[in-house]
Amino acid sequence: MMTVTSPFSSGGRQAQGLPRLPTPPTGWPIGSYATYQEAQRAVDYLADNQFAVEDVTIVGVDLMLVERVLGRLSWGRVLMTGAISGAWFGLFVGFLLAMFASGATVTYQPILVGLVSGVLFGLVFAAISYASSRGRRDFASASQLVAGRYDVLCQPRNAEQGRDLLAKLAMRPSGSTD
Repeated sequence: MMTVTSPFSSGGRQAQGLPRLPTPPTGWPIGSYATYQEAQRAVDYLADNQFAVEDVTIVGVDLMLVERVLGRLSWGRVLMTGAISGAWFGLFVGFLLAMFASGATVTYQPILVGLVSGVLFGLVFAAISYASSRGRRDFASASQLVAGRYDVLCQPRNAEQGRDLLAKLAMRPSGSTD
C-alpha cells in the first residue's frame, strides 16, 4: 500500500481510520477540478473555514501516465552523466574514508581515490547500461501520473455544508487568498 504523507505527519505509521487494503473512496462529490492544485486549494479553503476536512478525499479520475521527452541520448551524454553521477558518489565515499582515517592531519588521498574510482565505475556502469539497450531507447524522459480531473468527495454527514462552502469559493476571484 502506498501512503502519501506530509512532512509533518507521523511517517511510516498507519493513519488512524485509513483502510490497510486498497479501497475505493467513499463519499458524495462536492467539487470537481481540472488540476490537482485547484483541488488542494478547495480543501485548504474548507480547512480555513473550520470544515471537518477529515471527511474529505481528493480523487484523481481518468488517470494517465505522461512521459515527457527531455532530449536525445548519445554516447557522449550517457558517459558524461555516468561520470558525473559516479564522481558525486566517489566524493561521498572518499569524504567518509577521510573523516574516519586514523591520524591527526586531514589527508586528501581518500577523497581523490574515491573521486577517481567513482568516475571510472560511473563510466563503466553507464556504458554497460546504454549498450545493453541496443538503441531501442535513445532518449531521456521523465514520467508523471496525472488525472483528467480531480474530484473532492465528502462523507454524507457534512457534504451539503462542504458543497455550500465550495460554491462560495467558486464565486470569489481566482487570485483572492482570503
